Amino acid sequence: MENKKVITVTSPLLPSLDDFMPYLQDIWNRKWLTNNGHYHQELEKALCEYLKVPYISLFTNGTLPLITALQALRITGEVITTPYSFVATTHSLWWNGIKPVFVDIDPVTGNLDPDKIEAAITPRTAAIMPVHVYGQPCDTKRIQEIADKYGLKVIYDAAHAFGVEVNGESILNAGDMSTLSFHATKVYNTIEGGALVMHDEATKKRIDYLKNFGFAGETTVVAPGINSKMDEVRSAYGLLNLKQVDAAIEARHKVADQYREALRNVPGIRVMEDMPGVRHNYSYFPIFIDAEKYGMTRDELYFKMKENNVLGRRYFYPLISEFSTYRGLESARPENLPVATHIANTVICLPMYHSLTDDDVKRIIAQIVR
Repeated sequence: MENKKVITVTSPLLPSLDDFMPYLQDIWNRKWLTNNGHYHQELEKALCEYLKVPYISLFTNGTLPLITALQALRITGEVITTPYSFVATTHSLWWNGIKPVFVDIDPVTGNLDPDKIEAAITPRTAAIMPVHVYGQPCDTKRIQEIADKYGLKVIYDAAHAFGVEVNGESILNAGDMSTLSFHATKVYNTIEGGALVMHDEATKKRIDYLKNFGFAGETTVVAPGINSKMDEVRSAYGLLNLKQVDAAIEARHKVADQYREALRNVPGIRVMEDMPGVRHNYSYFPIFIDAEKYGMTRDELYFKMKENNVLGRRYFYPLISEFSTYRGLESARPENLPVATHIANTVICLPMYHSLTDDDVKRIIAQIVR
């Protein structure tokens, strides 16, 4: 008999309502709902400690930190970035009047390929904006060497990389700034939310001004800021989720191990293995389909899974460079992005979240192993 239960691609990590209610009662008692309130300050402190970063500024979503980082670093001209990401990465450049320059990706990690960056640098290049795709750390050392050689800033879109470390060091400390997303679909969420990680107190102060209309006091506006503050309700929710995120990551790790064990040796299926020395967060589990060896195209498998109530996602398809806003750019031409084009056309991200049961995982695997 066909299983009617729909297995979604993700499911949010939620604090218990019993735990959340006292926080809500306290917020109601304080009558301070937003603008750097008690729980906002507490969450910033807690995240600095958990993520091993010196300074963090909370935002109301994950896109505004990207836009604000570019403003804070006064980036203009061109920025080298990846076509293989969620559209917010490139949209943040467009909203700042910056021209994105797409560079191809590494075929193993899906991250910006350092070997391709230098050829894309022009006199108008101001920065590099890589993405830690699926939470897989970029080659931060080589990217920084290139940035230093040409006097460029580096802003990492670390939306997927909550808690990811390399040899005990947070990858969020790489570059000039890193941004995070706390959207409901992420490993750690505040329903909607995000953050910007920076290295010094002066930069944090500037960011905090920019996310609050540019106000530096009651009557002083120091910059044309925007309103992107996180409220108290979501800050309190975030404090509670921080207490259970390690258990959620461990549950995801177990699912990833089950997937790898079952799929690693299936002809025509490639899985991503853990990287040496890396604390992964198992935010996604992509597989890549070689249609000739597997006997079925990526889309055929994707729709077969969907018909059987197993919802994967083609993250990231199509490439950002193929959307109408960007496809006219010289760097967006498919012949300039062969690896990204191939990966986008062969990827399926399997369901991945903390509450998947063993039976769920077996059902998902049964869709793929024939």
